[in-house]
Amino acid sequence: MKGMIEMAKKSIVDFSKIKKNLSDIPKPIQVINEHAEIVNQDIFDTFSDEQLLEFMKKMVWERALHEQTMNFSRQGRMGFYAPTAGEEASEMGTVLAMEKQDYLLPAYRDIPQLIQHGATITQAYLWSRGHVKGNEFAGRSLMPQIIIGAAYVETAGVALGLKKNGENAIAFSYTGDGGTSQGDSYEGMNFAGAYQVPALFIVQDNNYAISTPRSKQTAAPSLAQKAVACGIPSVQVDGMDIVACYSVAKAARDYIIAGNGPVMIETLTDRYGAHSSAGDDPSRYRTKEEQQPWLDRDPLIRLRQILTNKKLWSDEQEEALVKETKDACKEAIKEADQTEPEKVSDMLKRTFEVPTPELQDEIAKFEEKESK
Repeated sequence: MKGMIEMAKKSIVDFSKIKKNLSDIPKPIQVINEHAEIVNQDIFDTFSDEQLLEFMKKMVWERALHEQTMNFSRQGRMGFYAPTAGEEASEMGTVLAMEKQDYLLPAYRDIPQLIQHGATITQAYLWSRGHVKGNEFAGRSLMPQIIIGAAYVETAGVALGLKKNGENAIAFSYTGDGGTSQGDSYEGMNFAGAYQVPALFIVQDNNYAISTPRSKQTAAPSLAQKAVACGIPSVQVDGMDIVACYSVAKAARDYIIAGNGPVMIETLTDRYGAHSSAGDDPSRYRTKEEQQPWLDRDPLIRLRQILTNKKLWSDEQEEALVKETKDACKEAIKEADQTEPEKVSDMLKRTFEVPTPELQDEIAKFEEKESK
């Protein structure tokens, strides 16, 4: 009996060791490190000077778009807007790796990708204001999703449709670190994994879900690990390195298009300012000492240094592109201002294909008010 008790004291499994091994994950993939040093020469050499210049132009474009749009927001000329400064490499690197036939399922911080994938700046501004014309863009995309994580569910469904139609295309989507704490994100990935659909899930790990740090959202050492439970291969990439982001996203698309099922990419990045234009104050939950290392890793700085050393980029080029982009934004906001405002009755008419009796009464009431 005593021997049996002694034997029972010996554990059949060492959970502490398993937990410790959860943190044994590969280093994030890099091509250009935070010191603007090329750390993967073989991959870097696959890019031409023209491609590197295009990467730089797209990041400068996004930074200028952000700055001018924030100016409009401060003037009260925008609706909801989510800042993107700091995420240029993550967003431009991944969206540029996609093809026109691919289907984008954006969240609200993905306006730059939406514009690159077929929308106009004017349409993006109208979407921000809640105008129906903000949804009438040419690219293959749904309107930006406001519900956190819900775009992943949409992505799984669209990807299943692409698979059933036999299309040479994938569905791709974005969420933040906070989005991975939502049930919708897991459900979308689980469905995609179960049906092996052509979907790419991109997590922009920018450290905060509004004011909640990642450390208080999840005990997972990496967000990429969350895809493992769905049978989806995943990887971390330096989200401040546009060459790495593009390379990983392109490799993921190639893998998915070959019929291998979904992939998840976690880009390690940072949002420099507030969560949104709604007014949260990041200085209340994030210290300067905490953010400075991310500012030092700025994606524009590191590629700018590479291109300047190659005598391919200059301050004059950048200033001209910033002015051109901000001028385009100013023209876009004028167009948005000149767009006829929507009527409440028109919005109600679109709610159902055939309005309910109650809705018909509401429509009649508003039409009467609007006619005066």
